[in-house]
Amino acid sequence: MAAQKPHINLVFIGHVDHGKSTTVGRLLFDTGTIDEQTMRKLKERAQELGKAGFEFAYVMDNLKEEQERGVTIDLAHKKFETDKYYFTIIDAPGHRDFIKNMITGASQADAGVICVAANDGVQAQTKEHVFLARTLGVKQIIIAVNKMDMPNYSEDKFKEVKAQMSTLLKTVGYNPDEIPFVPIASLPGDNVAKKTDKMPWYTGPTLLELFDKFEAPEKPLGLPLRMPIQEVYNIKGIGVVPVGRIETGVMKTGDKVIAVPAREGKGIVGEVKSIEMHHEIMPKAEPGDNIGFNVRGMEKKDIARGDVIGHADKPPTVAEEFTAQIIVLDHPSVITVGYTPVFHIHTAQVACQFIELVKQINPTSGEVIKENPDFIKRGDAAIVKLRPTQNMVIEKKSDIPQMSNFAIRDSGKTVAAGMCIDVKEKKL
Repeated sequence: MAAQKPHINLVFIGHVDHGKSTTVGRLLFDTGTIDEQTMRKLKERAQELGKAGFEFAYVMDNLKEEQERGVTIDLAHKKFETDKYYFTIIDAPGHRDFIKNMITGASQADAGVICVAANDGVQAQTKEHVFLARTLGVKQIIIAVNKMDMPNYSEDKFKEVKAQMSTLLKTVGYNPDEIPFVPIASLPGDNVAKKTDKMPWYTGPTLLELFDKFEAPEKPLGLPLRMPIQEVYNIKGIGVVPVGRIETGVMKTGDKVIAVPAREGKGIVGEVKSIEMHHEIMPKAEPGDNIGFNVRGMEKKDIARGDVIGHADKPPTVAEEFTAQIIVLDHPSVITVGYTPVFHIHTAQVACQFIELVKQINPTSGEVIKENPDFIKRGDAAIVKLRPTQNMVIEKKSDIPQMSNFAIRDSGKTVAAGMCIDVKEKKL
């Protein structure tokens, strides 16, 4: 049974055409997670659709369709095992709003693979993704230089992309010397799960072998239960099933839980009837588990994506105002008091207003550069006070770090990212 091995959530990120889905599909196929027959069907379907070569990418999309028919409650999560670990891959192929999913994805991830295509090198989106991975706390990453078949498996091309990426990694605070770079070609299958003879100049591990070099995260079992809701299903013959990932604490069958803020803004209490992960009923769920649980006492209309489940005696914190440390990634002009962009925090999206710019700080050392600046701009780090425009759950970094990170989006771009350092709690 998979649960005996330590569990790692792995996010695949990278520019839109740099082969994330194909890499994931290839990995699942080469590790025997998907069988020949399924693969053959996908291949036929890809050809029918005039998309030969897309069969690996369809692995994830195909699963998504099954899910939309209500067959499973795993969402775009796929599991596979190595000798050492049991992985859940978080990937959002086919999503127009990819960055939004990447934000919720990366904030759930223990480790990440950043795909960058050898023929294209670093793109604007690659930069944004590396920055987000860092800000959202993905500490362990692998850089997969994909599509090595395009430049004829050239070592010079690999070195060039590695140099570009190393510069980028340094700027956001990763140490490139500690990060493995692996040259792969996912469509033909070079160095993904199987060693290739086409790149004799590379003697390091395959992508799959690198996964066993990750360190399993410490589980925050001692913290209060927090599970942000991703979806809520009403399943025939079962009832209401909220789906999400346990961030902290432990959920057991029979627990009294509360969903906050929920429709009325006061929280709704229910009882856990059963817990399921990857089609298996479990007596309890721990941090890192992507689960669905059947709950008595909550209606589908009362709860939604963005609400957070906690134990009834230690409910999640709803913020009236909160103080955060942010870094401005990319803003066309400047940020001033009154600015009200959308905050992506765990699975919630809520507009929050900047009500005070407390101080501008040095992003690397944290030293104060200026008290109460009039504005902050691209590249600046600051301590700011924010007021959500509707009820939302956020926790202090020092209390429950897993529930403190957020990204700030405006007109289709990530403008800033940060973490909550203090909360003025709203009395419900």
